[in-house]
Amino acid sequence: MNPLAQELNDVLAQKNPHVLEMLSDLGKNLFFPKGILSQSAEAKEKAHKYNATIGIATEGDGPMYLQCIYDKLSAYNPKDIFPYAPPAGKPELRAAWREKMLRENPSMEGKNFGVPIVTSALTHGLSIVADMFVDAGDHMVLPDMMWGNYNLTFSTRCGAVIKKYPTFTATGGFNVPAFKSELEKVAAEKGKAIVLLNFPNNPSGYTPSVEEGDAIVKVIKDVAEDGCNLVVVTDDAYFGLFYEDSMQESLYGKLANLHSRILAIKLDGATKEEYVWGFRTGFITYADASDEVLNALEKKTLGCIRATISNCPHPGQTFVLDALRSDKFLEQKEQKYQIMKGRALQVKKVLADSKYDDAWEYYPFNSGYFMCLKLKKVEAEKLRLHLLDKYGVGTIAINKTDLRIAFSCIAEEDIEELFNIIHQAATDLA
Repeated sequence: MNPLAQELNDVLAQKNPHVLEMLSDLGKNLFFPKGILSQSAEAKEKAHKYNATIGIATEGDGPMYLQCIYDKLSAYNPKDIFPYAPPAGKPELRAAWREKMLRENPSMEGKNFGVPIVTSALTHGLSIVADMFVDAGDHMVLPDMMWGNYNLTFSTRCGAVIKKYPTFTATGGFNVPAFKSELEKVAAEKGKAIVLLNFPNNPSGYTPSVEEGDAIVKVIKDVAEDGCNLVVVTDDAYFGLFYEDSMQESLYGKLANLHSRILAIKLDGATKEEYVWGFRTGFITYADASDEVLNALEKKTLGCIRATISNCPHPGQTFVLDALRSDKFLEQKEQKYQIMKGRALQVKKVLADSKYDDAWEYYPFNSGYFMCLKLKKVEAEKLRLHLLDKYGVGTIAINKTDLRIAFSCIAEEDIEELFNIIHQAATDLA
């Protein structure tokens, strides 16, 4: 083991040994090297005559660039788009995102958590969690309605065993008892569990009520108090898109510093919150009572980033930071939120028509981008193909019975026609 990795592990062992136990073998071996990057950082401060360190080309006092590229980006200073960004991301963006998280999640106030580390969108954050905390055979607790990419990220890449529980109760609420039962089984068998909480949920579009959220947190705390180490990840990709009665915050604030055996990790980003999918700008944020633990985890995370993508793209970070600083940001974001909310509520209004009852029922939804139909008479994949081939309508088959509809990309005035077509296609097959 590299001495730098051992130093970080020694810090964890002293300040919170449970976090050290949570790390995967790779996580234990990760470190941020004192190499080119750290030497370049020193040179940036002290090399006042010539700086012949980091591998970029320069002209005059700034980075070299092609004018045909800069012509399209001339609103920005070349230094904010062309050079490498720091491995942890632009410091100004990290600070601004932290302020935004506190503003939007009052329950985080007074909690000890790190400065967000920039990731190449949220999927990259999930990959970092997998690398740092998942060994082959570790158990992950997830609802049965989950984003399919979790399988690739955690199971295929790292060998995690995914233990599922039913997402909803018979009456349509979040199935806290099933979550509790599955987590307790894993805790008893393994002594460690990775819990992933994705709200608003993809694919169902559901966010728990405040009461359900508190019950989830209580289950996690009780299991930790019984001696299980818990890596609890909040996948907050669709944060802020809450349309009806539900939690209005991430559970991260209530999980942070809850127990020494609970490592709360928040994954979020500008991708969907600010409607900039192609910018690929996300964040990973750790919470622990000890600043030394947070520093050690940050250095291991930077080692993981350095070993895979080196650093995240600079232009997207600059664009997002510029947006966060804009005096028009909140107003424009509210305008888009109202459009999204209108689409979601229109879906509910349309689906209230009893003419659809013979073909499907729908799962609870109150947030996010999606909702799901539970088909009664036809298989989802057959319906998906029939919709494409005969009607030119695209949907996603989740499993044998469930069809996911992304109302996020359907204009409000087109929603009724969409569901009429789906109903007709289901009637064709039935």
